[in-house]
This record gives sequence, C-alpha cells and structure tokens, in this order.
Amino acid sequence: MLGLAEGKPLSSQKTIGKPDRLLELQPFFARGALLLVDGRQDLIAVAEALAQNEQHKVAAWLAEGVLSKAQDTHAKDLLTRNPALWAVVVAPWVLAQERR
Repeated sequence: MLGLAEGKPLSSQKTIGKPDRLLELQPFFARGALLLVDGRQDLIAVAEALAQNEQHKVAAWLAEGVLSKAQDTHAKDLLTRNPALWAVVVAPWVLAQERR
C-alpha cells in the first residue's frame, strides 16, 4: 500500500486552506510523496480514507486512476498550466487537486 502511518486521525492532519501552486509542492514531488486526486472526486473524502487506512477504497481509486502518484508527465503539465491547487497533508503524503 502507500505506507500510511496507521491510527492517525484526519483531525491531526493539516488542510491547506488556500490554493497552492506546484512550486510549493515540488519538495513533496521530489520525495515521491505527492498524490494527485481527480477533480471529480472529493479531496477530503480521499484524504479521510487514506488517513483511516481504508485500503479497499484507496486500492480501487488507484486502479481507476482517481488517485495517482504524481509522475514527471503530471509535473510538467502542471508547471506549464500552473493551475490553482488545493492540498491536504496526510503524512507522509500530500494530496493535491486542481481547484475548479
């Protein structure tokens, strides 16, 4: 699975309340800790499932492409377009989603 530390409630995680740009998330991308959430999915619901270690949900989202580990192609696309992003920290991961 994704190596989530078990038993850490979402309330102890940090929600970034302003749009972030990819530049601010680059350190997480460089460490392989940036996960992208499809815009049709609720970012907080995904973060909660990850925090609660709901492996069946996370595995299904990964298989469907709703949740994906950021790759070089994603980063290049985001750097080119520079969209506003919402991000949620669920240590050791950062989940990001384009703001629409």
